[in-house]
Amino acid sequence: MAELARNGASEGLWLRAERQTSGKGRQGRTWDSPAGNLYISTLVRVRAGEPSPATLALVAAVALEEAVSLFGVRPMLKWPNDLLVDGAKLSGILLERVEDAVIIGFGVNLAHHPVDLDRLATSVAAHAPAPDPQVFAETLAEIFARWLSRWRDGIAPVRDRWLARAHPIDTALTARLADGSSEDGLFGGLDAQGALILRLAGGATRVIHAGDVFLL
Repeated sequence: MAELARNGASEGLWLRAERQTSGKGRQGRTWDSPAGNLYISTLVRVRAGEPSPATLALVAAVALEEAVSLFGVRPMLKWPNDLLVDGAKLSGILLERVEDAVIIGFGVNLAHHPVDLDRLATSVAAHAPAPDPQVFAETLAEIFARWLSRWRDGIAPVRDRWLARAHPIDTALTARLADGSSEDGLFGGLDAQGALILRLAGGATRVIHAGDVFLL
C-alpha cells in the first residue's frame, strides 16, 4: 500500500489479504494472521485545514466499533484505537504516514484469536457468528467513509462518539510512554484534539499524545 500511495493512488482505495505471513501490530509486535480474519488497509489523502492526521486513529476506531456492533458484538474502545470485549483485545489498527497520505491498516479477529499471548485476545466468533471477511470489509468501508466525512468538518463528532463507546471516566490506567517511562492515573477523557487526559495522584493532569495504555 505504501508504494501505491507514493505512486498517486486515490483516496478510498482498500486492499484486503486473505491472510498474512508477517503481520505486525504497534511497535513491531507480531499480529497472528490466519485465514478467516480481516486484514485490510485503506488510504486517506490529507488536505490543508483538516484535523491532525493523528486523529484518524479515532476515526478508524469509531468506524470499526460501529461495524463490529452490527455483527452482534459490542466492544469497548481504549485509547487510541483498541477494541476490547470483556477486557480482551479484538482488533489492531495501525497508521502509517506516506508523504501526503495516511495508510490505515485494520486487523480484526473475526473467526480466530490467539490464546498464547501475554495479553488477552478474543474474536467475534467467541461471542457471535463470525461474518464473512469480505462482507465485513464492505460494511467497514461504508462506515469509515461516513466517519471520515464527519472528521473533515471537525473532530468533535468523532471525539464524542469515541468517548461514548470507551471505558468510563475515572477508569484506572497505566500509560507507557515512548521514552520508556510510565504513568498511573485515572482516565480524564480526551482533550479537544483527541489526546488522552490522565489525572495523576494529587490532582495534576497529564496530556498524552502517544503511548500504550493499559486498564488496571
